[in-house]
Amino acid sequence: MHIPPYDNANRPLVDIDDKRVPLNYFNIVKLRRGEAFEYRVPHYETAIVPATGTVDVDVEGEGFERVGLRGADVWDGEPEGVYVPSGARARFVCVSETAEVFVAGARCEKPLEPFVVRAADIDKVQYGSDDTKTHRKIKHILGTKYRDRIGRLLVSELFTVGQGGWSGFPPHKHDEDRPPIETRHDETYNFRFRPNNGFGLQLLQREDGGLGEAYHLIDGSTLVIDKGYHPCVVAPGYEMYYFTILGGLSQRPLIQYFQPSHAHQIETIPGIKDMIAKFK
Repeated sequence: MHIPPYDNANRPLVDIDDKRVPLNYFNIVKLRRGEAFEYRVPHYETAIVPATGTVDVDVEGEGFERVGLRGADVWDGEPEGVYVPSGARARFVCVSETAEVFVAGARCEKPLEPFVVRAADIDKVQYGSDDTKTHRKIKHILGTKYRDRIGRLLVSELFTVGQGGWSGFPPHKHDEDRPPIETRHDETYNFRFRPNNGFGLQLLQREDGGLGEAYHLIDGSTLVIDKGYHPCVVAPGYEMYYFTILGGLSQRPLIQYFQPSHAHQIETIPGIKDMIAKFK
């Protein structure tokens, strides 16, 4: 489940038809000024999201200039992105000194049209509290306003607010397609920490009540979530960010199923119901 950070040489960390999360695709592309990257992912719609730097993007001849505002790290400004329809050919060129670009995808056959998401279009929600150790902010890049322009892909950035605390709590899962109770959404995360020597822990709790797994998260860790309840936590003194890719099996809106023994905690966390409603 845990992919430690490494030099992937601009090749996918999670490729098409991955055995663990076949509904997801994920690549990290690093470029210097003037360098270009071109790709086409058959049967997957994708989003191009600069983690840092600025790129000019072309999707089947349609251009989107100067996408990406951030400099030092993912805390340095608001995200931007470009939606790339399923199977379309996309090319982006670095127009800053350097750029690190996330390419996020979900399996989808529906033919749609490309579009750009600017900083002003980001759908934000903040919930939780310092008292409940659940304070965080979510920036939906492909949020609810684009629901009719996207097939199965949800792309967001999640930030802990303050230093230390829990995310993805109460424990929840989305590995069975049984709406309206739950939907099957494969999920992939990429984590960053501030300061970057920070660390956290990803839990994967199984449904049978037995012991699950715990993964040591560091700056650049990638996690693929195939099944189970999956809260995570960052150590005191550090802030945590994670880039989130969700790919739905039968629909785009996410229906989370909260672990019954902890579901009552929903009532203790301010704003969490608004957060749940935003994943559409």
